Amino acid sequence: MLPVLLDLRFLKIYTFGIFLVLAFFWACFLVWKLVRLTSHKEEEVFDAIFVSIPIGLIAGRIMYIATHFDKFGFDIWRYILINGYPGLVLYGCVIGFFLGIRAFFAINKVKFSDVIDYLVPPALLALAIGKLGSFFAGVELGTKTTFPIAIKYANADGLRHLTALYEGLLFFLGAFVAYKILFAIRREKYRKGFLFSCFFWYFALVTASFDSLKVSHINLGPVSLNSILSWAILLTLSIYLGYYFRCSIFSRLSGITNLIITHGFINTFRRFHRTAEKKT
Repeated sequence: MLPVLLDLRFLKIYTFGIFLVLAFFWACFLVWKLVRLTSHKEEEVFDAIFVSIPIGLIAGRIMYIATHFDKFGFDIWRYILINGYPGLVLYGCVIGFFLGIRAFFAINKVKFSDVIDYLVPPALLALAIGKLGSFFAGVELGTKTTFPIAIKYANADGLRHLTALYEGLLFFLGAFVAYKILFAIRREKYRKGFLFSCFFWYFALVTASFDSLKVSHINLGPVSLNSILSWAILLTLSIYLGYYFRCSIFSRLSGITNLIITHGFINTFRRFHRTAEKKT
């Protein structure tokens, strides 16, 4: 792929960096568009975002250092020099970012559930653009495959899965669906904060689905850290969402059961009627 988009000798412009900048600006634009629909101050929401982004990056870095402590040891400079010793954990960045948002709103006495749903579509959009950057820059290598849809990387042998591209497309889809759900929340079809739960459920689902197709893993023993976190979140939130929709699920199951019973009764009655006609 194309790790360096433009090499000016005195300055290298990296492809992944360009996509990260695009992700930031497009996400901020969508935040601005959505927050304008509310009574909340735009500058207050953007202050929360600008404070929380460094918190997310620090959290992602700390999680990476903790899982690769044998490479870092107690060398503080290695912790700081991310160019020389790169590495972040996406889960740490996401969780740290939203914890920063929650803390900022708590300090400024803003109700978290009133605002957080409006940040979900922009967050998914940023993830989607970032994943596209990973794909075009060749940052996240997929495993070898004989699948017809595959790609050859310059720094790797054999054909590889388009893992980052798949994730990016799914996050774009998630951003679109989240946008629709947000307006359903505004119509009071779902409670406030519902979309935030859906975000983590969907993020965990996408991560768990494609983690096994990636070359690089952050492992805790024999198991991938992303897999552990993803399946734990999926299980927890699936139980929660099942409980949230319990009335709707039970009513639909009841309707299906009644339909089956009614249909079975009608078929039995018809068979009985035909048997009686044959006897007469």
